[in-house]
Amino acid sequence: MSEDVRSRPVRADAQQSIVRILDAAQRVLAGDPGASMEQIAGAAGLGRATVHRHFPSRQSLVAALVGDLNARYRSAFDQARVTNGPPLVGLYRLTEIAFELKVSHPFVISLTPAEHGSGTPASDPEIQDGLERLFARLHAAGEITVDDPAWCRRLYVALLHEVHELPGGSPALTGAVDAPVDDLDARVELLVRTLLGALGGSRLSGPRRAP
Repeated sequence: MSEDVRSRPVRADAQQSIVRILDAAQRVLAGDPGASMEQIAGAAGLGRATVHRHFPSRQSLVAALVGDLNARYRSAFDQARVTNGPPLVGLYRLTEIAFELKVSHPFVISLTPAEHGSGTPASDPEIQDGLERLFARLHAAGEITVDDPAWCRRLYVALLHEVHELPGGSPALTGAVDAPVDDLDARVELLVRTLLGALGGSRLSGPRRAP
């Protein structure tokens, strides 16, 4: 759920309603970006008045969806242990989570495709800082030779978008690994290999997860 919503003191039942509304909105708007608040309320199994009590306008609901996605990206840094685990493992895991979020949140992703767009995960200062810390650690560990975390971050974000947009079965994906893997693994491998190659990486692949 969005950072703004989380900051309000709400009862447990109200919290559950908010989660249901956001989940329903993501599903409904992914299929029909023009869906009404009434349709979202129906998909959430709640009355229109309940939805409007938490989100008075469509704009406030969309803002909450964007905030929720950004919060999930921020949480991904902890899940990937980018500050206290092997940095290359963290890069693989963070990239995997990022692609999973792009697939599970297509409506929000369609609203915020560009790095500099308002509300995009890539424009969030905390996310920017997390990425730059990761690339500084990769440089310190000798995994890359480029010593410019801000440039590395911008390149990474651009590659995330471009690799996500590749159609399934693309030659770039099928040639990314030596053995058949699923689509997610192929996208992660393609991005990391391309990124490390561009940043002077000492190796073009590595462990995807901590043992």
